[in-house]
Order: sequence, then C-alpha cells, then structure tokens
Amino acid sequence: MKSKRQKKILELITEKSIETQEQLLNELLESGFKSTQATVSRDIKELRIIKTLDGLGGYRYVVPRQEESDKFDARFRVIFRECVTSIDFAQNLVVVKTMPGLGAAAGANIDALHMPTVIGTLSGDDTTLVIMRDTEAAMQFCAEIRKMFD
Repeated sequence: MKSKRQKKILELITEKSIETQEQLLNELLESGFKSTQATVSRDIKELRIIKTLDGLGGYRYVVPRQEESDKFDARFRVIFRECVTSIDFAQNLVVVKTMPGLGAAAGANIDALHMPTVIGTLSGDDTTLVIMRDTEAAMQFCAEIRKMFD
C-alpha cells in the first residue's frame, strides 16, 4: 500500500499544483487513499519532495531534479558495478542483466531510488526488467548507468 500511495503522491504533485499537506491529503482521499498527515509527511521526506515557487507567487510540491552523482548513492554504485553485466533498452523497457542470483538485488535498488520516470521493475534470477514512462527516460537511465562503469 505504501508504494502505491507514494506513486500516487508523485503523480499528483506532477499533474497538479499542490501547496500544502492538507491539499495532498484531500487529493489522496479523492483518489481512494485514506491516510494521515503524519504518514504523508513521512512520504514527503522519503520521496525527497520539496516546496518551490510556482511562478505565480505561490508554492508547490515538486520532486527535485537530481544530478547523476546525487541520484546513485555509493551503495547503489557498488551493487551495480559488482552485479550488472549489461544494460540496454527498447522503447520504454530497460533490460538489466546481472550475475546469477542478483537480479532481485538490482531491481530492489532501482525501486529504492523512487524515480518518477520508473513505473516499476520485474526481477528474475539474472535479469531485471525496468518499465519506464517513455523511450527518452529509458535512454537517459541507460546512459546514466553506463557512466557508472566508465
């Protein structure tokens, strides 16, 4: 339930100008997610959502654009350098090949990034399929991962 709620939060702040946690709570309720202010506050912290000026004199919640160095922490880099053997994409699908037994670790690490461009992952023994929002996001994700190996 938590991951679905957090995905809905990311969707809501991307599509609507939401200024307060109360507004966010109301939008979640209208979308079928019953929650509390404390839970939403924790979600905001976990998702690293910030408030920024909206250009109209008000504020709104946004997911900050992250530089590659911020997006992939040291743990993620170590796991990927040690377990990923190849990465490629076709349209909005990214295929991450890993050493045997490490597909789930790769998928879990991608999920932990909480990237708004990642719709979800599906992992097997030595492969993780990453479903991205569009082809451009898949291409950019692959390029960023490949930079880690250079």
